[in-house]
Amino acid sequence: MNTSRRQFLLDASVGVSALGLLAAVAPAAQPQKNTVSASGPSFARKSKMKLGTVTYNIGLDWDVPTLIKNCTEAKFDGVELRTGHQHGVELSLNKAARAEVKKRFADSPVALWSMGSAYDYHTPDQTKLRKDIEETKAYILLAAEVGATGVKVRPNGLPKDVPVEKTLAQIGGALRELGEFGQKQGQQIRMEVHGSGTSLIANAKIILDTANHPNVGACWNSNPTDLAGDGWDANFNQLKKKIFTVHMRDLYLEDYPFRKLLNGLVDSGFTGFCFAEIPESKDPVRIMKYYRSLWLAYQGLL
Repeated sequence: MNTSRRQFLLDASVGVSALGLLAAVAPAAQPQKNTVSASGPSFARKSKMKLGTVTYNIGLDWDVPTLIKNCTEAKFDGVELRTGHQHGVELSLNKAARAEVKKRFADSPVALWSMGSAYDYHTPDQTKLRKDIEETKAYILLAAEVGATGVKVRPNGLPKDVPVEKTLAQIGGALRELGEFGQKQGQQIRMEVHGSGTSLIANAKIILDTANHPNVGACWNSNPTDLAGDGWDANFNQLKKKIFTVHMRDLYLEDYPFRKLLNGLVDSGFTGFCFAEIPESKDPVRIMKYYRSLWLAYQGLL
């Protein structure tokens, strides 16, 4: 056998061996799997975040069975039950009724993730402040008994004739007390970035820093004030590690960088709930389906 032919066979042998080694160590390519439902295949990839709705305003007239039915049809993963709405999950429920609510959600694909209270802690009236804190604790117990994971609270402004620093410190102190109580019940305290003056991200950060409790975080509220001061990016970066839940308005609105918000949440490692807080509709499930599609598309998942 001449030298050139011997070298050719040697090279071929090495090449075959290398291919065999690559096949052994490289994972096999997996074909993309599409979820098939009664309505046909789904080409959307799964988001690490979850989508839900607040019952303010699109679901304010829905009882619990209707909420579950509509969210299931629209492929929404969960709900935040805003107090005072038709769902009826309120402090007045007895233990049997609370257990029934918990069972309804547990038996469904829809999570009762959050309870949306209207309690705030900025009042200079110390008697009212103590009353609001104690009623929030009762609401935390309600949340635990119906199977939620946390309670949304909020500041609602800065009282006149009171130093801003004093009000922010008072709100933060109240949240620390509630964080300690909620932790014992397995419930997070989610402070909505809300209210005149208190919705400024710098002030929200002061409140959360004052609370200084791992069980107290932010409910990012997608406010126009998120763009104030040094701009959206700087403001988001101040709170991104403290965000527990998110409220979002209509995603088509051009006055807010919703695509940037969703990408920022993904980049920060957020895997919690984004809750749609959108107006009522005569065709709500259809609107919810469109909302979900845009929510996925903004993440590059559709």
